[in-house]
Amino acid sequence: MADKKNLSKDVLSAVNKKTGKAISESEVKKLASGVTAETMQSEAELKKLIKQVSAMAKVPVSDQTISDIVKAVKASGMNMSNMETIMKLMMKK
Repeated sequence: MADKKNLSKDVLSAVNKKTGKAISESEVKKLASGVTAETMQSEAELKKLIKQVSAMAKVPVSDQTISDIVKAVKASGMNMSNMETIMKLMMKK
């Protein structure tokens, strides 16, 4: 479980560093609490989630990037190692 916790903090740190914005762990937890398995299967719900994260980070995300993220999430099968890879790809955009 410790690895998962470190990954979460590492991702949050990477997002804050990349965006130059301070996003709190509590903000992320609040948003994440509403995410379900159905959210990850629904293209409309995924797009809504991406837009919420974008607004929270105050970082605009183009429609093309949103589509790319949706495709990557759907293709990943939601495996944690795949999600880590997706996060790393998103950080490069």
